[in-house]
Amino acid sequence: MLSPDDIRSAARDLDEAERTGRQTGLLSLRFPRMTLDDAYAIQAAWMEQKRAAGRKVIGWKIGLTSKAMQYALNIDTPDSGVLLDDMRFEDGSTIAKDRFIQPRIEAEIAFVMKSDLKGPNVSVFDVLNATDYVTPALEILDTRILRVDPQTRQARTIVDTVSDNAANAGIVIGGRAMRPDQVDLRWVGAIVSRNGEVEETGLGAGVLNQPARGIAWLANRLGSYGAHIEAGQVVLAGSFIRPIEARHGDTIVGDYGPLGTVSCFFA
Repeated sequence: MLSPDDIRSAARDLDEAERTGRQTGLLSLRFPRMTLDDAYAIQAAWMEQKRAAGRKVIGWKIGLTSKAMQYALNIDTPDSGVLLDDMRFEDGSTIAKDRFIQPRIEAEIAFVMKSDLKGPNVSVFDVLNATDYVTPALEILDTRILRVDPQTRQARTIVDTVSDNAANAGIVIGGRAMRPDQVDLRWVGAIVSRNGEVEETGLGAGVLNQPARGIAWLANRLGSYGAHIEAGQVVLAGSFIRPIEARHGDTIVGDYGPLGTVSCFFA
């Protein structure tokens, strides 16, 4: 386990990287024996620093829900991060040129909760009962930690990603909101284009075979720490496409068919 000083130091470095736009080094190199629990402790310390500066928690994101990403990182479990009020963008928003370092986009289903979800033993059916509505969303990823160390060529690992708030940086919500019993979430699909060219397509079944399953996993994980998903919070269930690089001048559109579209423009 990392010391409290190490955890606070890593959190400060992540915050500075985000504020200055200059990425920090791999924590997995700096602390070779750090664990996943250490990574979540760093994430929590960073989020606490943000809350102390006036930010408010509006929900959660779940990542690494696809088998392809889990195989790539040699893990068998999703990860999670925190959504804050300054991360939320309206549909069609223009993203300021200097807002992110290396933004990428993922297509997801957002769950908006009408009641609390407290683990343990939360099931998919509990999630559906606790959900007010689901709606299309784009998640904006960013990397406050280097993707690859320039000297050793070592790539980021799961502990780097989790420490970096599971790479979460923003959320764009749009399209048509629907009650969870009005749609088969496994068959919710998206065609995601960049500047009018289709880049990725996917189905909700790519998220643990049922997007609500990731929400149940999160509620149970939080329960083990005495926390829970609160009514009114937004939870991103996990991406069902590969990340798309968002360059200056790019317009990204997610077409969810019957559920409408959601988009943003990167200045």
